[in-house]
Amino acid sequence: MVFGKIEYLNLLPFHVFMKRFTKSSQQSASMHYKRGVPAQINKKFLSRRVDAAFISSISAQKYPHVELGIVAKKDVKSVLVIPSAKNKSDAESASSNILARILNVKGEVLIGDKALRYYLEDKPHVDLAGEWNQQYGSSFVFALLCYHKDKKVYKEIQKQFLKRRVRIPRYILKQASLRTSVKEEDILEYLKSISYNLDSKAKLGLRKFYALSKTL
Repeated sequence: MVFGKIEYLNLLPFHVFMKRFTKSSQQSASMHYKRGVPAQINKKFLSRRVDAAFISSISAQKYPHVELGIVAKKDVKSVLVIPSAKNKSDAESASSNILARILNVKGEVLIGDKALRYYLEDKPHVDLAGEWNQQYGSSFVFALLCYHKDKKVYKEIQKQFLKRRVRIPRYILKQASLRTSVKEEDILEYLKSISYNLDSKAKLGLRKFYALSKTL
């Protein structure tokens, strides 16, 4: 199995879980990873170069997925639009660029760890997940865990991941901090903004997003 791995901080708890899961379930020998930013992983998944991955929600519509996603109930801190005279998309993104258009927020779209660093500098910005919640009163789903095969494996991943609270070992947190230039305490605080459970409110928001994206 080839898994598309996005190494943004928002998936750090999931990657910690997967490391443990593959060892305990004897999947480690068959699980291989391809790394990239969301737009790259989308392309690899669509061309079947990876078997499963968290796929940007706008690209995930036609593919099977489990009840796991990257969900923001309100502000997410890592998907922003910053003031700019010209609109500019983020090449690493798919869903966020469309979200900015739906919300009619003008400026430069910024996602991922670089956006979180910008947020932590307390510079002017619009948090797109927060704006979505204000306008539509629902969570926003940025990505879904999609798969091409091995449904049972990913259903078990969903079950095991959602039933436990993942604790990030200090050495992994330190490595993530060094890699991203985000303080350890800021990483932990940021992760409070992320949910992975595709609950009823998230599904409602996802349906709304799909409907509105068709009007662009």
